[in-house]
Amino acid sequence: MLDSMSAKAGKAEEVEEETVARTEEPSHDLQKKSVAVQCSSAKSFEDSNIVLVKCWSDNEDDEEADKLADNKKLRRREKRDLKRKLLSGNTDEGIGEKKVKLEERDTISQSHATYQKNPADTSAGDIKSEDLELDATLPDTAKKIINANALKQTRPGYSDDRFSETTYYFDKGLRKVYPYYFTFTTFTKGRWVGDTVLDVFSREFRAHPSHEYKRCIEAGSLTVNYEKVSVDYKLKHNDLLANVVHRHEVPVVASPIEVVHIDKDVVVINKPASIPVHPCGRYRHNTIVFILAKEYNLKNLRTIHRLDRLTSGMLMFGRTVRKALELEEQIRNRLVHKEYVCRVEGDFPFEEIECTEPIEVVSFKIGVCKVSAKGKECSTTFKKVGFNPKTNISVVRCMPHTGRMHQIRVHLQYLGYPVLRDPLYNHPVFGPEKGKGGKIGKTDDELIQDLIHIHNAENWLGLDGSEGAGVMSIPLVETVTGDSNDNECSSCDLENLSREEDNLPLNSVATQTNHDEPDPHFRTEKLTREPTCSECNVQYRDPKPMDLIMYLHALRYEGPNWSYETSLPAWADVNWTED
Repeated sequence: MLDSMSAKAGKAEEVEEETVARTEEPSHDLQKKSVAVQCSSAKSFEDSNIVLVKCWSDNEDDEEADKLADNKKLRRREKRDLKRKLLSGNTDEGIGEKKVKLEERDTISQSHATYQKNPADTSAGDIKSEDLELDATLPDTAKKIINANALKQTRPGYSDDRFSETTYYFDKGLRKVYPYYFTFTTFTKGRWVGDTVLDVFSREFRAHPSHEYKRCIEAGSLTVNYEKVSVDYKLKHNDLLANVVHRHEVPVVASPIEVVHIDKDVVVINKPASIPVHPCGRYRHNTIVFILAKEYNLKNLRTIHRLDRLTSGMLMFGRTVRKALELEEQIRNRLVHKEYVCRVEGDFPFEEIECTEPIEVVSFKIGVCKVSAKGKECSTTFKKVGFNPKTNISVVRCMPHTGRMHQIRVHLQYLGYPVLRDPLYNHPVFGPEKGKGGKIGKTDDELIQDLIHIHNAENWLGLDGSEGAGVMSIPLVETVTGDSNDNECSSCDLENLSREEDNLPLNSVATQTNHDEPDPHFRTEKLTREPTCSECNVQYRDPKPMDLIMYLHALRYEGPNWSYETSLPAWADVNWTED
């Protein structure tokens, strides 16, 4: 069965005339192929046998695709306006008045466009007071719009200056990031208006105690509209909150990213486990989009779909807006066949099983789901590949027909065969049977509180995308107490860094665009330490690489006239055992 699953991996993709020509190879080895990839320098990758050479630009179709996307948004807006008109019973006169108001607002914005800064010339912290000085004759509404637009230009994005904030180094099978300074920004939400800045941070961002936020406000590292304010300052509409922090990122596995397929429209990779797709929570540089941009020079990629941080496997990106919208639409309309492989506890039934239990999101805040009659319709087909009676472990193929959050993991938990090394759904917090048959034995509120308690004790719950993780950070790896050293950042544990060359993934060290190469060892001169940083005074104990891997892998995606497949992970062999 495994042979049939992996047989398609060696098939070559047909390349049309507009795609780049493959480079010449003197070798007759059919397993070695080369593909033209956009990059600033030639670089070979042992694992994927890909040669990087400077090639095409993906801007040729962007203008037309942008128009297509804008038209789509316009149609949605027109439908919403029509629906509001029907529901509210507005007369034509009322609609005409709204139209006049919109035209007046557009006229104001266009006539005072000179007050807005150019995004290409602006970076966080460069805003000047004279840029916000507006004509006294302008209406208050126009002033707020222009003020907000000028401040918004300072928000950080995926630009070269952001990529150069820090660099990577490898240690004991982990990819790590040197600590760096970063400015978190967010506009005031409606529910915050009228509250003091200290109350908002203490209530909404609970990563640190109230006195820590008070210290940041008084020190001027936490500002409003890039100006120092008092702790009693009451937030207003369009206020921009900015918090400068000394950021420590969580380590991820140092496995190389394998490029499965690449052309002028699509990039397909084999994502290692433990690396998030895009920045979220405590992850920024240790994310797929940042690593691809910095080490593979694959920038401006459009996310088509995502995988859970702990899930490995096939991940697609669009290089043009048109292709990204096309593939995203196919996935949304369920025209894409997905196939995963996993290792589960127990002897999975031999017959094919289709689980159609609905799934409900218990908490978006911490990202936890369960089977519930109140959930959304859901369907997953499972087929056993093999069983090892010595280890009581099965290898199972999974075909999700819908795309709910944590769908495969929740359905396997419900069936009583949780995914191995799943720190969330394979845990007694769901009850003595780990949620089998939907039997949890506690309310949703009790489950959430228990999960938060377990997270604080075991440091495994992923708070990806939570508001608390967006302004300040919390430790996700286990900490140990000890005396801090004022002369060095103790979180790096300099004395215990590994120096073994054999354990380093040297084949993943690629040339970074406008950056130094990732360091095979920690370099003290690249370390920054902030005296007021709470994390600099905490000693971390690194996780083992295997602790960051969950045995769930996206093997193959197939759509109309296309199909991509990764190689099988080593653990997909039913006789495989952990070292």
